[in-house]
Amino acid sequence: MTEKTREQTMQGRACLITGATNGIGKETAVALAEMGASVVITARDEGKGRAAQSEIKERSGADVDVLLADLASLADVRKLADDYKSRNDKLHVLINNAGAINAQRLETRDGHEMTFGVNHLAHFLLTDLLLELIKSSAPARIINVSSGAHTGAKVDFDNLHGEDGYSGMRAYGQSKLANVLFTKELARRLEGSNVTANSLHPGVVKTGFGHNNSGLMGAGLSLFHIVASPFLLNSARGAETSIFLASSPDVENVSGEYFVKKEAVPSNDISNDPEVARKLWDVSEQLVKANGGP
Repeated sequence: MTEKTREQTMQGRACLITGATNGIGKETAVALAEMGASVVITARDEGKGRAAQSEIKERSGADVDVLLADLASLADVRKLADDYKSRNDKLHVLINNAGAINAQRLETRDGHEMTFGVNHLAHFLLTDLLLELIKSSAPARIINVSSGAHTGAKVDFDNLHGEDGYSGMRAYGQSKLANVLFTKELARRLEGSNVTANSLHPGVVKTGFGHNNSGLMGAGLSLFHIVASPFLLNSARGAETSIFLASSPDVENVSGEYFVKKEAVPSNDISNDPEVARKLWDVSEQLVKANGGP
């Protein structure tokens, strides 16, 4: 693409990307800004947010806004939605990108298991709070960054928060399966609205993801990245499917799919069970309402 063509592909489109201070989120923000989109990123830490904002602006040549929010707090999620709506009257692309993995069982400020709370509940609530704005901006797209880790996972409704025998990898897989289930149920509810919802696996990307952990998980992730480094995608390559789903006319009418390498592929059997998806939706609604949600 020429620079002119890239600018025209997303010109006039408003995009919000969570967790875009590094890794694939930041690369997605750079690419969409280069294409002419109006980009807003979220950050938990103001210093990192401002640094990312400056880098994205320098690399793309476009202004980028940053909003602060800790996704481990549903109150922060609500404030994030309010802040976005107070500054913007359109939202054409929402990319729920932020993610976490935790070796030890931690809780969000609302008492939810941290990985499930950040990876699923925060984005479930944020999407709900912004949904009317997204619908009024249609055609619009919602993109949920999942993971291949969902394939061997299940949703344990009797132990959703890992209180009975916590496993960091099991919690992560469950949260990524929740992303896919949420996407499929959301797509069903959005039929006829000219708003699409899709999820994706970015590939195994060489980033700092998970390196906040100490102990065996932190050491294991570090060793994996060292040994597998020659075979891992860089962040720019890892962002390609997110960018594709946000911008390509090829998927403007595609919804409810799971993508790998810019292609729709089957997700696991559980993720295609509408009863499980509806149950997860109902449980998620109850959990966010229990903490002052809409």
